[in-house]
Amino acid sequence: MTEAPRDPSIELAERVATVATEMGIPTALIGATALAAHNYVRGTADIDLATAVDPFRELRRLQERLVSEGLDADLSLPDAEDGLGGVLRIRATADADDLVEVVNFLNPMNLSKNPGSEAVRTAVSVGASTPLRCATLPLLIALKLYAGGRRDQADVIELMRRNPDADVAAIREVCARYGFSELLEELLREV
Repeated sequence: MTEAPRDPSIELAERVATVATEMGIPTALIGATALAAHNYVRGTADIDLATAVDPFRELRRLQERLVSEGLDADLSLPDAEDGLGGVLRIRATADADDLVEVVNFLNPMNLSKNPGSEAVRTAVSVGASTPLRCATLPLLIALKLYAGGRRDQADVIELMRRNPDADVAAIREVCARYGFSELLEELLREV
């Protein structure tokens, strides 16, 4: 029996996660791929990995390493107004369809409180055969609320619908730490 072909975006995300881990930079799946790991599958054009490192040193170092390994890696650095600490966009080649975005949740010029660092620190393994780790459900929901868009709010509602046995108390506790209690309760009423 022949093995099914692997998704090039997943392979790229695994490669990025492996290199980042070798460099001491932990990552965690967030975005639509993390939603799928938590029972909610929806379309996406990219794979998002979270990290929380100094963008001017560590994220730039990761970019340089990925480029030295033949990948196309474009780094957008933050300014003092950014709630995020930059984004590193990686493709196998400049014209490839695959895209992995490393979203950095540490901006040394704007130390706003966000769930990114905790999501990366507490991420759980996706499986024995992959280096990918995923944000836990409570922290994925907090990240969605932090992002703040209508699509993100709809994702929270669907996550709750598709995880009826979720620990709602734990979700409430995490969201309260980041100031999202009111919005969470509003969305829970829609579930």
